[in-house]
Amino acid sequence: MIEAVGLTKRYGAKTAVYNLSFQVRPGAVTGFLGPNGSGKSTTMRMILGLDNPTAGQVTIGGYPYRRLPNAPRQVGALLDAKAVHGGRHARNHLLCLAQLSGIPARRVDEVLGVVGLQDVAKKRSKGFSLGMGQRLGIAAALLGDPQVLLFDEPVNGLDPEGILWVRNLMKSLAAEGRTVFVSSHLMSEMALTADQLIVIGRGQLLADMSIKEFISANSADFARVRTPHAEPQQREKLTAALTEAGGQVMPEQDGALRVTGLPLPRISDLAHDADVRLWELSPHQASLEEAYMRMTQGAVDYRSTTDERAGLQQQLPPGAMPPPVQMPVPGQGQPGWYAPPPPQQGGQPFAMPQGQPAGPYGAPAAPGGPGEPNPYAQAAPAQPAAPDMTKPEDAR
Repeated sequence: MIEAVGLTKRYGAKTAVYNLSFQVRPGAVTGFLGPNGSGKSTTMRMILGLDNPTAGQVTIGGYPYRRLPNAPRQVGALLDAKAVHGGRHARNHLLCLAQLSGIPARRVDEVLGVVGLQDVAKKRSKGFSLGMGQRLGIAAALLGDPQVLLFDEPVNGLDPEGILWVRNLMKSLAAEGRTVFVSSHLMSEMALTADQLIVIGRGQLLADMSIKEFISANSADFARVRTPHAEPQQREKLTAALTEAGGQVMPEQDGALRVTGLPLPRISDLAHDADVRLWELSPHQASLEEAYMRMTQGAVDYRSTTDERAGLQQQLPPGAMPPPVQMPVPGQGQPGWYAPPPPQQGGQPFAMPQGQPAGPYGAPAAPGGPGEPNPYAQAAPAQPAAPDMTKPEDAR
């Protein structure tokens, strides 16, 4: 088990972590969430003894990391997948780590197979992709078969198959009774992987609870109700009945109603008593991402703003016409829509001038009336000169 008590870390005038206390228990995947700059990486470094806390302490199994006997065989960690000598083969990198910790060489081949790198074991790590580097870092964390594992963004750079593999790996490790602590910004993946959540903001603890409790505490469940579109009076009748019963009703853009404060069976009974037909009655709950954004909206340090472009757009000369506004093409953006091919002339695409009406066969029409030259018409190719058929003797 990982336990932090009053953990504080300052870098000069900057306080990265302040009075942070939590427990990471075995047998569950604990997610570690927080905005950029909230102190997650600093906290994980202090857990592993890479940074000394200014105040407080953090222990693993009751001991600081530096006092654990043969710590790599008790704690495995992936904090930076790039912390590898690029000139070493994947197997040699793991073999060096194993020899430093008294781990038998056969374990190296075992973890290479677990992470799927057995076919590239003799390739230098500098040629690895981001996802392959992540797999190598996970292999290093699993090398000592530890009971405590820490992962910082373990699915970064992995393809969908790799993400699914990491998710199942985390769950299987926790099911074996190990302590698994995972930091990630992927809310959708964390919702599928983690059992418990620890959320921090600006170095302080914001939440320490299960995912279900976290979503319920930071979001409002609601029911989505829909009545026949052709009968607006039924929608009004239902709204009045639900409001009278103590519910809060909000219309949505598609014509449905969002109802809070009433359970689904009660909404169904009220609709039946009011003789209102329902086309939809479904429960809705906020996602982990929505609940997380609601909780941490006041603890975000880096916020984007609208790009005003600082007046960098080129000014048009006096009297010049602004460029034509691109009109939407009917059906564009819909499934199955493809841009039509440009007109062909002489086997080459022909560019239509902006705002110029088309003439016969897709060519631009002349800007003037009949008899005026068309400046857009292509000039006819010059005819080759007739060969000189004069015989030499005739030239005399």
